[in-house]
Amino acid sequence: MLRSIHPKLPMRDKLVTKEFYLSKLGFADIGIQDFPNYLILKKDEVEIHFFEFKDLNPPENYGQVYIRVEQIESLYANFLANKVIIHPNSPLEIKSWGQKEFALLDPDNNLLTFGEELS
Repeated sequence: MLRSIHPKLPMRDKLVTKEFYLSKLGFADIGIQDFPNYLILKKDEVEIHFFEFKDLNPPENYGQVYIRVEQIESLYANFLANKVIIHPNSPLEIKSWGQKEFALLDPDNNLLTFGEELS
């Protein structure tokens, strides 16, 4: 029985990744131990793991995560207030497949797409 999923994304610099997710996106560090090459962050029910990849070339990184949310307008406004740069090709909008979505890139070019099902 499958219960949950925790994606693992590459990061070049643990401190930069941690700072972005904690201060800009509102995640918390939940790592029980501080491993130098690994990071575990959580916001609400979403947990993302990061592994060190120092040689990562961000333009060649295709890491992506789709995160289902509630109250997407509030989340979007909060990110804008925190000066999070929204992906220029993906502002908050209603998609033809019945979702309201927006997306952003983290410091390592991992694409985070946030979506809420239309009622």
